[in-house]
Amino acid sequence: MPDSLPISLPGRIRLAHLPTPIQPLDRISKQYSFPFGGPRIWIKRDDLTESGMSGNKLRKLEFVVAEALKQGSDTLITAGGIQSNHCRTTALVGARLGLKVHLLLRGEPLAQADGNLLLDQLAGAEVSIHSPEDFAKDLKRLFNFWSDQYSKRGHIPFRIPIGASDGLGLWGYLSASQELITDCRMRGFRPDHIVCATGSGGTQAGLTMGCYLLGLGVQVTGYAVCDNATYFQTKVREDIRHWSRLSGNPVDLQSLQVHVNADYIGPGYAKAEPPIYEMIEEIAALEGILLDPIYTGKAFYGLMQELRKGHYKGSSNLVFLHSGGQFALFPYRHNFSFNRV
Repeated sequence: MPDSLPISLPGRIRLAHLPTPIQPLDRISKQYSFPFGGPRIWIKRDDLTESGMSGNKLRKLEFVVAEALKQGSDTLITAGGIQSNHCRTTALVGARLGLKVHLLLRGEPLAQADGNLLLDQLAGAEVSIHSPEDFAKDLKRLFNFWSDQYSKRGHIPFRIPIGASDGLGLWGYLSASQELITDCRMRGFRPDHIVCATGSGGTQAGLTMGCYLLGLGVQVTGYAVCDNATYFQTKVREDIRHWSRLSGNPVDLQSLQVHVNADYIGPGYAKAEPPIYEMIEEIAALEGILLDPIYTGKAFYGLMQELRKGHYKGSSNLVFLHSGGQFALFPYRHNFSFNRV
């Protein structure tokens, strides 16, 4: 097993505060894992990559924005939900680097900006809000339209896909996989499992590819927050195939296993039922960890149910990647037990 990735990283602009810490969740382990023969639960705190730009998207944008600057771009165009962590991160990165940012957001206009949308606007990003139906139907056209508009104004636009999840953004968590494994070694263990929320697939793709290149027997599992297992198995492989083509590193996709749990999506993307909010309250009270109802809360709830079912029985250590998202707590405040009417 190599001590480092057997490939060279491409251009990168340092934005995140790395390495992020890893810590045990022993109170959660005692309640949800140990009684069912499960592993000790650890959490990789990628919610701490940077204060305002916190979360997993910042690691991806280190590589994506480096490429945009290399191409001479001065305008970033990207898309996501109205409470998108990725869009908020892109807006703040653009402000930090003096780049114009235009966000194409899926949702309904809010009477008052809140959560990530508030931060988008504070960062000076241009925001276009589209209904879920129009977003699904016309996103490619919207990217083309705004790219043409900025080009006509003398700007050089650079398009970033939803979640910065493609073969370029994959570098963020491919490189993070080595950091995570080094963290574990320093704490005296090797993880049997790495778990993350998967919403656009890029974080899972990077971790999967990184652990594969490191020759680890660790299983990476993405807990889906939307779509279905087939979608993410396909998307992860597409991102890895794209990465292989961009980087010139061949990949045997037949030997690459992609694990997805899609049993806890619930009503759909950005829709969570009361047990998710109760889980968020519980981990905040037990461990001082803040999760969100769109990504990490939903994935963590799914993981806890699987632990109770004994599906991780016999494993020694499991790492949950905290991909951030706390700013999205605020628009959903009315769903917590102490605020329900």
